[in-house]
Amino acid sequence: MEQDEYRIWQTLTEQDWMEMIRASNLVRFENRETIFRQDTRSSHFMFVEQGLVKVYKTGKSKKILTLKLEGPGHFVGLLSVLGSEIHQYSASAVGPASIRFFDHDTFLKVVMRNGNFSLDLLRELSRHGLFMFDKLISQAQKQLPGKVAEVILYFSENIFHSHEFEIPLTREEMSQLAGTTKESFIRTLSEFRHDKIIDLDGKKISIRSMKIIRILNDLG
Repeated sequence: MEQDEYRIWQTLTEQDWMEMIRASNLVRFENRETIFRQDTRSSHFMFVEQGLVKVYKTGKSKKILTLKLEGPGHFVGLLSVLGSEIHQYSASAVGPASIRFFDHDTFLKVVMRNGNFSLDLLRELSRHGLFMFDKLISQAQKQLPGKVAEVILYFSENIFHSHEFEIPLTREEMSQLAGTTKESFIRTLSEFRHDKIIDLDGKKISIRSMKIIRILNDLG
């Protein structure tokens, strides 16, 4: 990874950047391999260099709730490593993924002596928090079509940046992301296809009417 590859690193001096890189390790994970587990100690700052990462939480009944995906250029576990010594959720690779593990103490030293980098890190932390806040409101207030439209829009605009994409998750994980049951999620996708809002071929989704997807997402 080069310093100018992602915006988050560009305010660091070359000395700070090299100090962090020397105190880091790049670890490659296979599909569905666990990166960190809920209720374990948060010992490193973790940054996605390649691939996708699924963030999920396990409830008291052992039911798993998929919270979000993170792609290249973003941290995972940031809320836990800065706000708690214990991970409050788990993360696993979605397909092959490469994660940079930064030494905790070295990372914080660089943060404390670099104001601009600290501000960028706060923005990243705020992005995580606001996403979860919006997700909570969405799942509490939106009707089923709005929830499914929101997930489709999320993959289109935040993950793949395209109107055509192949879903990397199972239908069960997709329904968790939408906050509904698998059966309801599949039925709503079929209705979207019938109404010519999307084309659906296995895991491949092509958005035919982004306007309707946006309306459903906005109106809930």
